Amino acid sequence: MGTIASSGSATVTPKYSRFRRRLLIGLVVVLLVVGGAVWFLVAPRSGDDGTAVDPGVAEARLPDVEAAAPVLAALTSQAPPPDADVLAAGLEPLLTSPALGAGVSASVVDVATGEALLDRDADAPVVPASTAKLLTAVAALTTLDPETTFETTVVAGEAPGEVVLVGGGDPTLSTTVPSLSYPGAPTVADLAAQVRASLPEGTQVTRVVVDSSLFTGPLTASGWGPDDAPSTYAAPVTAIAVDGARVRPGEAPRSGQPGLDAGAALADDLGVPGATIVLDEAPEAGETLGAVRSAPVARLVEQTLSQSDNLLAETLARHVALARDLPATFEGSAEAVPAALTDAGLDVTGVALSDGSGLSQEDRVPVELLTDLLAGAADGTVPEASAVLSGLAVAGYDGTLADRGDDDPRTAPGAVRAKTGTLLGVHGLAGTVVTADGRLLAFAVVADGAPADGPAAEEALDVVASALAACGCR
Repeated sequence: MGTIASSGSATVTPKYSRFRRRLLIGLVVVLLVVGGAVWFLVAPRSGDDGTAVDPGVAEARLPDVEAAAPVLAALTSQAPPPDADVLAAGLEPLLTSPALGAGVSASVVDVATGEALLDRDADAPVVPASTAKLLTAVAALTTLDPETTFETTVVAGEAPGEVVLVGGGDPTLSTTVPSLSYPGAPTVADLAAQVRASLPEGTQVTRVVVDSSLFTGPLTASGWGPDDAPSTYAAPVTAIAVDGARVRPGEAPRSGQPGLDAGAALADDLGVPGATIVLDEAPEAGETLGAVRSAPVARLVEQTLSQSDNLLAETLARHVALARDLPATFEGSAEAVPAALTDAGLDVTGVALSDGSGLSQEDRVPVELLTDLLAGAADGTVPEASAVLSGLAVAGYDGTLADRGDDDPRTAPGAVRAKTGTLLGVHGLAGTVVTADGRLLAFAVVADGAPADGPAAEEALDVVASALAACGCR
């Protein structure tokens, strides 16, 4: 349709074709103009000395802004220390709260100077409850390399179709991917995949042997109650467990047969849920079919403290015993932990332990040891112990202090980090606090004669910690 015949012999270009041509010409002109303008703005120019100048950059002007304040800031070395007399006068009415009972021991230490700001029967041995986990944590970090990991293996059994799950003292081995309780934990799925790849083609696993012989002696400690293991907070201590001996991953109830549960979990992931599961020892020369390793000791310490994990604490205590050539038993770990603290330069006078978790009513620890090891971890005089501080629960945020925050406007968020301790009639809190003036203090308060009203005792301890955080005390 380029032309239309007229009544004459000439041809006529239609109007819409002429319009199209004008439109195209106009667009070309616009593009040339815009292109020239862009070139003019960005093309290099020569200055008086012949140096190329970019006018767009040279003429740019940014607004003046103030320097950003640091998101993370170190504690100032100029923060004034509290006056010991003023601090003690402010805390004494709180420490005599009826909710805490008569037997209250307390210690507060200025981390920068090591000065004791408060000593209320601080050298008297008391039932520490789970604050005793601080002792186990420091012992583990100073005895073992914080990067140490624990290995769980599977080896070939003595008979065809038999595999042996060998516990290496890691209760975090997970039946889920990833673990619901221990971030960074190894998984049964990984272990089973290695075993399947290592077995001769066509091998059918019919029997899983579980070897827990790394740990010996009784499965529960002296001073534990008859209902403590299994319970929602503790389990028999064995060298192999899955999910921290939990009956169901991520939930509280613990199993009374951690070893057999671990064997059953491996059988499930091998695709043979009907396999026979038994407890026995591995053959001396069994071929290794698979191996997985725990998270580093430093991470395990953090998880132990933040969640107050009794089984994990007992496991770490046994590894301290093994490292010191002592039996991996409750008795061996109770001897090894104080010895490790002594080697770290801490005074363990008055310490008597029956376990590594503080679950035993027979444990005794002076609160001044708790503040000494916390201050030592903070100022570096106790080497390799920094994971103790990072493992402390943050009040109002995580771990066992997640629901114990204080809305006092004088208390800065995150100012209180501590390890809790709770048994029947025993309530404790030990950790660090940053005062309103920015001074770092280590503190420990244990009431081992408290009335039966647990929530009231916890609230009374929280008031003490909040008062320290709000303290100027000068």
